[in-house]
Amino acid sequence: MSVNLWSSTEHALDYLGRADSIPHRVEGESTLLEFIPSTAKRILDLGTGDGRLLALVKLDHPDATSIAIDFSPAMLEAARRRFAEDRTVTVLTHDLENPLPELGNFDAVVSSFAIHHLIHDRKRALYAEIYARLNPGGVFCNLEHVASPTPQLHEEFLSRIECTRETEDPSNKLLDLEIQLQWLREIGFRDVDCHWKWRELALLTGRRS
Repeated sequence: MSVNLWSSTEHALDYLGRADSIPHRVEGESTLLEFIPSTAKRILDLGTGDGRLLALVKLDHPDATSIAIDFSPAMLEAARRRFAEDRTVTVLTHDLENPLPELGNFDAVVSSFAIHHLIHDRKRALYAEIYARLNPGGVFCNLEHVASPTPQLHEEFLSRIECTRETEDPSNKLLDLEIQLQWLREIGFRDVDCHWKWRELALLTGRRS
């Protein structure tokens, strides 16, 4: 991630300007919220961006202690502004290309459209790191951009989001949904499933026993 366009302030700000217009995004976010345990006391948000997803999670879990991490200066600035008055949220700088820092264990780890920027081997390694940091019964919820099964379906997805092959994000490293679900099972997650999907946008979840 450190070498892709997310290190560009211009690119980050462009994404923030378009985030609310991503088709059906609210449906995916609303479904994700259903899987956060009502008893969650510690929450980790990976690739928080401007903190949009964590802010939604906090509406249901206002007293939970939360850590939000990102590496883009523009995103970090936006997240710190959003949570400036919320002492339960800590915003930290970290590049997901590197192993997660020691932050303790969590009842929920969430992520929204961030992990697909990592190379595939790093995706799998990160999933294992997340599992290791979940408390028993903790949940991982990844609202993610995944690969289409065919080039034609990819073209249709780009058309739906008013994008083309020439203008799509070159830092995307999209991977098949089923491969990622299988990885989660192999790592040890239980109740692994895709609970929401619209074309290349999908919600993957799993729990630690």
